[in-house]
Amino acid sequence: MWGRSISSYSAFMRRYTSQSASDLLRGLTPSLRLCKRSATTWSGATVLTISSRAPVLSAILFLIGAIGVLVRRNVLVILMCVELMLNAANLALLAFGSAHQSLDGQVTVLMVMAVAAAEVAVGLALIVTLFRHQGTTDVDEVSLLKG
Repeated sequence: MWGRSISSYSAFMRRYTSQSASDLLRGLTPSLRLCKRSATTWSGATVLTISSRAPVLSAILFLIGAIGVLVRRNVLVILMCVELMLNAANLALLAFGSAHQSLDGQVTVLMVMAVAAAEVAVGLALIVTLFRHQGTTDVDEVSLLKG
């Protein structure tokens, strides 16, 4: 039993390690090929570049998140849509930073990820407190300014 799985694993490794990265990327569907290997090298290593499809995907993700914030009434779903919008902005920053061969986009993405983590922690604490006191997380039913 173990001999067969080891031999199939070794056949799998021989098959995919003998192919180059460009051969593996050619096997992907065109919609999934957001990243490709660049011909330019920086200090001897191949630089991963993001194709022109990434800003389009980023805009679509941001639009889905914005529609979710405007349409949905549950506080938890609104928080998830805000996170989707932040991730779309991160993808756009990475794409434009890669297009200009600059590391500024990656540094900004790290800072946005740190802010997003803090936002999730504070947001979930507020949602739990709101649910304990009001019994609901519906935006229409909750009015904290009610006297």
